[in-house]
Amino acid sequence: MEVTGRLFIWAVLAVSCGAQLNSTGAEGKSRCTASLGGANLGETHKAFILQLNADEDCTWTIERPENRSIRIIFSDIKLDPDSGCESESIKVFDGNSTSGPLLGKACSRNDFVPVFESSSNSLTFQIVTDWASFQRSVFIFYYFFSSGTTIPNCGGYLQTLEGSFSSPNYPQPYPELAYCVWHIQVEKGYKINLTFTDLFLELDNQCKFDFIAVYDGPSTTSGLLKQFCGREKPTFESSSDAMTVVLSTDYANSYKGFSVSYTSIYIEDVNTTSLSCASDKMRVIISKSYLQSLNYNENNLQLNDPTCRPSVSNVIEFSIPLHECGTIKKIEDHTISYTNIITFTESPISAVITRQKHLQIVVTCEMEYNSTVEILYITEDDIIQNQSVLGKYNTSMALYESSSFENLVQESPYYVDLNQTLFVQVTLHTSDPSLVVFLDTCRASPTSDFASPTYDLINSGCSRDETCKVYPLFGHYGRFQFNAFKFLRHLSSVYLKCKILICDTNDQESRCNQGCVSRRKRDISSYKWKTDSVIGPIRLKRDRSASGDSGLLPQTHEAEISNQPLSHLHLFSFTVLALNVVIVAAATGKHFLNRWTDYRYQKLQVY
Repeated sequence: MEVTGRLFIWAVLAVSCGAQLNSTGAEGKSRCTASLGGANLGETHKAFILQLNADEDCTWTIERPENRSIRIIFSDIKLDPDSGCESESIKVFDGNSTSGPLLGKACSRNDFVPVFESSSNSLTFQIVTDWASFQRSVFIFYYFFSSGTTIPNCGGYLQTLEGSFSSPNYPQPYPELAYCVWHIQVEKGYKINLTFTDLFLELDNQCKFDFIAVYDGPSTTSGLLKQFCGREKPTFESSSDAMTVVLSTDYANSYKGFSVSYTSIYIEDVNTTSLSCASDKMRVIISKSYLQSLNYNENNLQLNDPTCRPSVSNVIEFSIPLHECGTIKKIEDHTISYTNIITFTESPISAVITRQKHLQIVVTCEMEYNSTVEILYITEDDIIQNQSVLGKYNTSMALYESSSFENLVQESPYYVDLNQTLFVQVTLHTSDPSLVVFLDTCRASPTSDFASPTYDLINSGCSRDETCKVYPLFGHYGRFQFNAFKFLRHLSSVYLKCKILICDTNDQESRCNQGCVSRRKRDISSYKWKTDSVIGPIRLKRDRSASGDSGLLPQTHEAEISNQPLSHLHLFSFTVLALNVVIVAAATGKHFLNRWTDYRYQKLQVY
């Protein structure tokens, strides 16, 4: 009865909105058939249905005089399915007009539930339809919220191979005006099975009010698997190692919510074992069928440190940190290697005999050049099997706003003033605390391919520029600063490329501990663990309007043009061209003046 009454209210609302029409259409378009101007917007939240005709261009602004943001949800969109996003769409802008930043766009071809959030107390959305005859409707729900306010247990990140979560307050009624996002990210090579064990949400045919949306990927635009509500208990399977779950609720009719669990399935082929190495861990996958053929199971496995246990799904996985779980690090001939051993324990029949094979899996990650070499061999009663694959160091280089290296520069390209101090940091992403980063060479170039000309800021660990300061060794970070410059007779872009050496802090003879040395004294040819990082472009602020183009003619052409006298024919041509420009400008101005007087925004003022 409650749901029936609510549906009746929405029907009345749709009719009343259509009756209270104020035109917001542009010249040449039909008048909008739905309006929010006469609706009661005294609340901080509202839901409504827009009925739209063909060939319309309508704009609405939601605004409220308080310091809160707006979240708008288009939970049910029926636009022409044969129209492209270019000709028929919904655009949402941050601010009180369409000149604000575009937050996003939605159309009939979108495979997600469009949700947008403003950065302040105003938001504008525009709906444009094409000429095709089709009964269009859009259900919209918006509300104001404080960005600093959070709901307990509303969303989060899950990174284990299996787990569970539930709606806030479950099994008690979920909160109103909630938008919760759970991101599930498992290890590479797995896919996810998701099962709803309990579900009770408000029910309506299109699931417009309260709903759950499940996405096949790491975000809410990854591809919608299903939008649902009510009391069904669906199951889902991802196509990759990531899945996203969303709960959205309105301001009425809350129920117990949901409970969900997930497991992971390894999808790559593993006949016996496989090994991969990263900057912070070794990863070993062991086939269950392989263990069963040896009369073992996962309970029989252990590392050098038996407290480090594997994850078990359809395979057994050991994720071994490079500096934990009994991992042994070895430094030899400028090479760093990490080794651990997986042993198979057994419950012997007696202290004298056994009928099981003695088995060991020795795993080794060896750092080589800008990559890692993985070595895995299995000893099985004196039978040794060897495997090796390649990986890479994980390093990055970035610009920072100050010498504190706290605020990362997100802008690209980065516009700076000539002679402005720039702060650069190279980061090694690893869990091994005994490694250190050393900046061997840093070079600048006006092009990203680092063709001639180039300019050395650092060479052989030594500063080669009077403004360049190299910071002392600092763990996984290599840092330096210099003053911005530009290359003569080139565009104002500058790219940086640094050669990085990675050493062990306990190796007193390493190149990193030698610091600045002359080229003839140094020798890094035997260093297997080195890599390059590149960043750019950096551009001068005065060239921002040129977007990377100087806007100047070549000097030889400038001189030729400035020295040519103007003939009578040139003067006549110029006069005729100027008159044409004046006539066109006058006509255009009149056209846009008429257009402007007929076009206006309709604001949703909330007091």
